[in-house]
Amino acid sequence: MTDSTLLLPRILSWLIPLLLLGAVVLPMAVRVLREYERAVVFRLGKLHRFGAKGPGLIFLIPIVDRMVRMDLRIVTIDVAKQEVMTHDNVPVTVDAVVYFRVIDPVAAVVKVENFWKATSLIAQTTLRSVLGQADMDELLSRRDKINQTLQEIIDRQTDPWGVKVAAVEVRDVSLPDTMKRAMAKQAEAERERRAKIVNAEGEFQAAAKMVQAAEMISKEPIALQLRYLQTMREISSEHNTTTFVPIPIDLFSPFFAKHGEGK
Repeated sequence: MTDSTLLLPRILSWLIPLLLLGAVVLPMAVRVLREYERAVVFRLGKLHRFGAKGPGLIFLIPIVDRMVRMDLRIVTIDVAKQEVMTHDNVPVTVDAVVYFRVIDPVAAVVKVENFWKATSLIAQTTLRSVLGQADMDELLSRRDKINQTLQEIIDRQTDPWGVKVAAVEVRDVSLPDTMKRAMAKQAEAERERRAKIVNAEGEFQAAAKMVQAAEMISKEPIALQLRYLQTMREISSEHNTTTFVPIPIDLFSPFFAKHGEGK
């Protein structure tokens, strides 16, 4: 056998183990991160000096490096329903939703064990605290202000963890049935009050116009005659059997004068 024939088995005996080793090691050494992902790398337990890596293709030292993958997209968590006593001693049940994202992957991994759970618990306690300082009317009518206050407080507390709270929305406010009935009675009474005010204003304006008309008639007696003729025209326009005889008002002037002198 020639030397070339003996060399080929030796090459294959080295090449096959190398290929098998590469097939095992290469997936551990090469990782591909999406645009919204970052990798926090620990080398022998210590944070890598370059901090977070990605996106794109990154290389790791097998066994030596350990990678923690972080998602930078905005995520939402539902805050469980909370029993809250408002500032004016009204028991309500509220729930909310929190929108947040990771802006510092290193801090989210190193400074807090589970940033999801920590943010959720902070949102629950803050929700009870803030709503406990608000009146029921404010909770129902000024929810935007309460949402902004919740967002600022939660964001301030989660900032050291590398978490940015984008928004907090109080989603539902449940009132007791007795409070709903009381609010319905209050709304009905308010509508009745407004109706009475509108009716009184109409009566006042009508009385004011009647006084002005009386003053005008007292200055111009002919206006009463014209009004009398207008009334006759309105009666005659209706389809009825009423018969009336017009009498000049001047005929009664002597009687009115005599009656005034008798007084």
